[in-house]
Amino acid sequence: MGAALRLLAVDLGASGGRAILGTFDGEKLVLQPLHKFANGPQRVRGHMYWDILRLWAEIKVSLQKAARAGIELDALGIDTWGVDYGLLDKNGQLLSNPYHYRDKRTDDVMPKVWEQVTREEIYRLTGIQFMQFNTLFQLYADLQYRPWTLEQAETLLFIPDLLNYFLTGQKANEKTIASTSQVLNATSGTWARDLLQRLGINDTILQDIAEPGQALGTVLPEVAEECGLKRDLMVMVVGSHDTASAVAATPLEAGKTAAFLSSGTWSLLGMEIADPIITPDSLAANFTNEAGVQDTIRFLKNISGLWLLQECRRIWQLEGQDLSYDEIATQAKQARSFLFRVDPDDPRFLGPTNMVEEIEAFCRETGQPIPTGPGEMARGIYESLAFSYRENLAVLERLTGQSIDTINMVGGGIQAELLCQITADITGRRVVTGPVEATAMGNMLVQLIGLGELDNLEQGRELIRRSVSIREYLPAAKQLDS
Repeated sequence: MGAALRLLAVDLGASGGRAILGTFDGEKLVLQPLHKFANGPQRVRGHMYWDILRLWAEIKVSLQKAARAGIELDALGIDTWGVDYGLLDKNGQLLSNPYHYRDKRTDDVMPKVWEQVTREEIYRLTGIQFMQFNTLFQLYADLQYRPWTLEQAETLLFIPDLLNYFLTGQKANEKTIASTSQVLNATSGTWARDLLQRLGINDTILQDIAEPGQALGTVLPEVAEECGLKRDLMVMVVGSHDTASAVAATPLEAGKTAAFLSSGTWSLLGMEIADPIITPDSLAANFTNEAGVQDTIRFLKNISGLWLLQECRRIWQLEGQDLSYDEIATQAKQARSFLFRVDPDDPRFLGPTNMVEEIEAFCRETGQPIPTGPGEMARGIYESLAFSYRENLAVLERLTGQSIDTINMVGGGIQAELLCQITADITGRRVVTGPVEATAMGNMLVQLIGLGELDNLEQGRELIRRSVSIREYLPAAKQLDS
């Protein structure tokens, strides 16, 4: 290759967004933070929304910062959380603010859908874990509670697709994000259109499926002018689901039976496999088959992750304790072990008004000691997550027939060293961590594949190993049972 390539990864998570510059010199990928901003639900009259126009504005700020710094970008890719979407009318105009997946309008929807299409049939088609906020159930909620939007809608775009549309004017549904919807056929990789039709939902709103690594188009002239871009900027379709990008950058070793664990607001625990596992056992265990990069399957379980701690921190801030995550982790190291245990996936923790009070109430109801400060609360959350990982690892081994001895842990959660060590201790597995910025790096790997600089995923993972430090945590000699 000639001059180093400059790539921009826009990584939007449920609690924050980052624009990260990547410089690829042919041997290593070096990251440089360019812009960082908060994200979160906007609560209005009992409902929760995403402020999509503010996210769009932050993307433009990112491009403006690059332009002012004299950085000429070669490509850009966007990844976000799954399931949520915007609807466009026949003129390409956004019909309403996208709902947040934690909005309560889907609370009673799943049983209504199952009355028309059975749970077993939906899973047999899609292979996707049942969660009340999956796109399938959100669309049915739209049909029930605001049918006018579906009557006027001509296009459904998932959040990264929608932002790509704002950038380029091109409409497409990227494959990995589409798979989170529970409307994509897991075997064929095409839309399960009959599923929507049987529910009375117009399936023509679904767009053509775009593969990761595909060039979508250049940034619109008016956007380029507003942001001060000096040349055409190609927008690449990446693994638009953030977990797909994170798994792409997880340095899994070929031939080894390791699990991946993407640790952030959500914990995504699973294995990368070639073909979906769709059986009565996997349905009963509520495991999911999400599309990965380069025709892989991410066979995994969605576990509510650091959301519990993020929400506790929000409450502490409101009460005047503005603690950083490092400060919380320091207090957690000094706190008592195994004080309490919660099920992170208990629906009561999905979107409570006050997470601290909700956990305290649960402890009171179950006869457990009540945590008295941020340190005890954080440690109990870490331990509860690790116990959930252990339980789900056992199920993962049974469903895949594989014996897992290593957990490759990536994402922002690995900055909490105590969480990593507790995970090793409670699961009894070797934990290998890195990279922290797995999602952004996976985003960039797919850009490089699309640009012809890398041939495949394995070359990308070799690049990751050359580019970042990997750390290992070994379990304590004596394992603790609950």
